[in-house]
Amino acid sequence: MRVLFCFAALLLTACASSSGVMPIGKDTYMVSRQAATGFFGSGTLKAEALQEATRYCEKLGQSFQLVSTQEVRPPYILGNVPKAEIQFTCLRQTMPTMPPMPG
Repeated sequence: MRVLFCFAALLLTACASSSGVMPIGKDTYMVSRQAATGFFGSGTLKAEALQEATRYCEKLGQSFQLVSTQEVRPPYILGNVPKAEIQFTCLRQTMPTMPPMPG
């Protein structure tokens, strides 16, 4: 029972936190994900941030466009934990124009 409790506590502390989508300029946004410990890969954090940004743009009926990414690099000690940040824009989807019919 004690081992199970310790394992559950470890899982809870290893969870990542998200900043949520934050506007940082005209039509430009930022999302960051940060792990609670150094036992979490930054690649997973980046993928989660990209998914959150894509869903945000889709809710607006727009397309996701990545602007930049940043990731904290190891060693993950003394408060330096895995973190990924992305900046993005949501592009308005335009209807393609049809070429004139020959005739």
